[in-house]
Amino acid sequence: MTASPVRFSLPAPAKLNLFLHITGRRADGYHELQTLFALLDHGDTLHFQAADELTLSCDRPDPPVDESNLVLRAARLLRDVTGTNLGARLHLEKRLPAGGGVGGGSSDAATALCGLNHLWGLGLDEERLAGLGLRLGADVPVFVRGRNAWAEGVGERLQAVELPEQWFLVVDPGVAVPTARIFGDGELTRHTPAITLPASLGAATLERFHNDCEAVARRLYPAVDNALDWLQREAGNARMTGTGACCFARLAGAQAARDLQRRLPKNWKAFVARSTQLSPLHEALATLRAQQDPGPAFNDNAT
Repeated sequence: MTASPVRFSLPAPAKLNLFLHITGRRADGYHELQTLFALLDHGDTLHFQAADELTLSCDRPDPPVDESNLVLRAARLLRDVTGTNLGARLHLEKRLPAGGGVGGGSSDAATALCGLNHLWGLGLDEERLAGLGLRLGADVPVFVRGRNAWAEGVGERLQAVELPEQWFLVVDPGVAVPTARIFGDGELTRHTPAITLPASLGAATLERFHNDCEAVARRLYPAVDNALDWLQREAGNARMTGTGACCFARLAGAQAARDLQRRLPKNWKAFVARSTQLSPLHEALATLRAQQDPGPAFNDNAT
């Protein structure tokens, strides 16, 4: 393989929790859950450039660019465990809202791990990177692995699943919802019966299942309540993702989603996104590797 390029960019895609059931609470305070992650074709972008020092900048003033940012924490963790002294200049283009439940910080961290592993030529495999990601947050491994996933435990037990392509309108109600606020609420439902992985993960994810965090978020954040009510009226289905605050509706296609987006109440924000089988991050990494070392042509379907 040829040397890694000194500059490249990689996506950090959003996710939706198509449902979220809380099935119990462990002695250490963490919640047991079952959820279904769907990866989207919309998200942040992280730019990488080889450098002597390790620095982070952002195109927006609100996200911190110090040690509290998961991107820098991921980079320093990767350096610590591998012993490398290489640096990088990282620049984050932020499109996903903080505290929105669409995985922005976790996805950024996963992209940092995968991108720096490539930039620095470390050669860590997906399993090792996912393990490091878990040390940064329960959602990070799903982005590292890059597949839609059924998740259990505290979200760390992942089983890759195939989902039908779906189009969504994702509404940002304009508030940040701290996960700790939702999980710490005394009225949160914590005893939804556990289920087995359904044979069909199509319409059932929006019709049979639910998000146990919605009731608490509706009560604490009127903006979330309003967004869910509007989506239900306009689209006939509505769900909050994760612990909030973003809410989504599934639409028949891209045009239907964009038509609904145009009817948004004034000053609301939203984006249209499509679910993907393979994360845009993994698609971009594959393209980057192919550009470095095209190798002989082959047929993926060959036996």
